[in-house]
Amino acid sequence: MNKTDVVTGAFGYTGSYLTHNLQAAGHQVRTLTNHPKLDSAIEVHPYTFNDRDALVRAFTGATTFYNTYWVRYVHGGTSYDRAVKNTRALIDAAGRAGVERIVHISITKPAHGSFYEYYRGKAAIEDIIRDSGLSYAIVRPTVIFGPDDILVNNIAWLARRFHVFAIPGDGGYRVRPVYVQDLADLCVQLGASRGNVIVDAVGPETFTFNDMVRTIARSVGAWHLPVHLPPALVTAVLRVLAVVTRDVVLTRDEIDGLMAELVTVDSKTTCPTRLTEYLRANADRIGASYHSELARRQ
Repeated sequence: MNKTDVVTGAFGYTGSYLTHNLQAAGHQVRTLTNHPKLDSAIEVHPYTFNDRDALVRAFTGATTFYNTYWVRYVHGGTSYDRAVKNTRALIDAAGRAGVERIVHISITKPAHGSFYEYYRGKAAIEDIIRDSGLSYAIVRPTVIFGPDDILVNNIAWLARRFHVFAIPGDGGYRVRPVYVQDLADLCVQLGASRGNVIVDAVGPETFTFNDMVRTIARSVGAWHLPVHLPPALVTAVLRVLAVVTRDVVLTRDEIDGLMAELVTVDSKTTCPTRLTEYLRANADRIGASYHSELARRQ
């Protein structure tokens, strides 16, 4: 019999790659989501965080739970505290339904004492998983790039159109991006094992933010003039850009997280694809249009 796996957010960015990999391996995929696609062949269940029985039914018969559920920033009545409570409900339901393993998408450098509430929430969820009694793999990616990604594509979009590029601070802080398909491959590989592990999902290249912006701009044939500004001023510029794009481009917390090198670790490479190779192979399409995260949620 084919295995059945649950992927939260199977129609989202990382979730769609996980779903494709699992289906290619012959697995049945079930999803919980707030944004169903009516023409999908995937079995869809809504997020019913306040109905434990319905959540348990969504997990019943599944072998592995791939969790991508989280919130990037607080909006529309959401909060990080609520996201932690909702994730606890998902993990509890998976355990009650007899799921054997959870593969959880976390983030590099989660910490209870972090200045960034996003990272404090991620640390809290990792504790819940470790205490759940489920076999687990916690995967900690850095900045994710790939087709239809947000950050790399929109840096290229800005470089193509505006050329003058505002960089918070000195731009010397490091970024170690990871390819989305590599991340999905790693997660499915870890889903097939049973040992409890925590793995950084990191690519082979590390850039300063200055160098990453320069590399992206050159790859799409755009000249750019980096302008180094205080983070507060960059935040103000991005608020103006948010009106133009009708999107949240980058939050002040995300800027501070970049500058604090929260998306850089010095552990061994676990995902092989180089950003520079990806840029060379896809230069004609990267940044050709703006990718809105808010639009994806509608």
